[in-house]
Amino acid sequence: MFNVVKEFYEKNKGAEKVEEWFLGNTYTNHWESPSYLINFEDTTLRGGGPSIKQRIWDAAKSSIEEWTGQELKACSLYGVRVYKEGALLAPHVDRLPLVASAILNVAQDVDEPWPIEVIGHDGYAHNITMEPGEMILYESHSIIHGRPFPLKGRTYANVFIHFEPVGHSLYHHGLKNDIDSKDVNQIYKDNSKKGHAGHEHSNKMSPIYVKEGSPWESHWFQDNAAVVKEKMEGPEFKPRDTEAAVAAQDGDLKTLNEIASLDQIQLIQKDKNGWEPIHEAARFGNFEIVKFLVDNGVDVNERTEYGYGVTPLAIALETHDETHDIVRLLRSIDAVL
Repeated sequence: MFNVVKEFYEKNKGAEKVEEWFLGNTYTNHWESPSYLINFEDTTLRGGGPSIKQRIWDAAKSSIEEWTGQELKACSLYGVRVYKEGALLAPHVDRLPLVASAILNVAQDVDEPWPIEVIGHDGYAHNITMEPGEMILYESHSIIHGRPFPLKGRTYANVFIHFEPVGHSLYHHGLKNDIDSKDVNQIYKDNSKKGHAGHEHSNKMSPIYVKEGSPWESHWFQDNAAVVKEKMEGPEFKPRDTEAAVAAQDGDLKTLNEIASLDQIQLIQKDKNGWEPIHEAARFGNFEIVKFLVDNGVDVNERTEYGYGVTPLAIALETHDETHDIVRLLRSIDAVL
């Protein structure tokens, strides 16, 4: 892999273009020391095009799969990034689905090593230096990483290679036909045996790397609503109520309060139909529960079916009437239909 990237870099060195960063970006100090990119997809470059990207992904995949114990799918690889004198890369975590990744040092002309700093699962900062041809494997979405010390030297060129875990999530991304026809269920079972996907995930709709009940899960469901709907209509799908949803249905304010004191996120945790506790409370007419959830900052305009269904006010009107206390409460705070 290094030979492939190095050859591409040497052939196109000097043809790099200033990397454009969005307004307000703070990942790099590009206003003082611009970063440059030699884009793999630029077909005007020697050796550029989709084929080189695939060659790099293919070469890196086995190493990262062995390290993670996961089936992986390539998801991001844009080119050789070249940093110049004084450059910084602020500590950050990568966006989803950039989960299992590698950094390959392509070339450098430095006066002293330029370390990458990572905050490990142990909570300590670790500084790692690299030589050309060396590759670092890292958990890019869960480990804070960066180069917070100014580069002392002329150039530092590296490549970021990103993968996302697959398995159960193949159902949701519609990737079944992309995995060498290997059975999706078997992939998930294999991962389960390795300890990377337990029984608690057997009915989990979102990918295994997305935490249940998190804002990221809501974003994922909204982005994949059509696939989720198709999956939900399948015979193997069985909706599962959350503990908070059951308390909301039963009007059990004491239990819901205890749940909130342990983990506030459960107040907005969705079930497999995209219903939150506030939807259940509105449906069952439990005014005290709705008021408790409103007082705790729950979004009263959140829709069922992961953003594509109905609001709590619509549910309350359908199951009760205009005079119901829940309807009056929601209307008083400008809830929408």
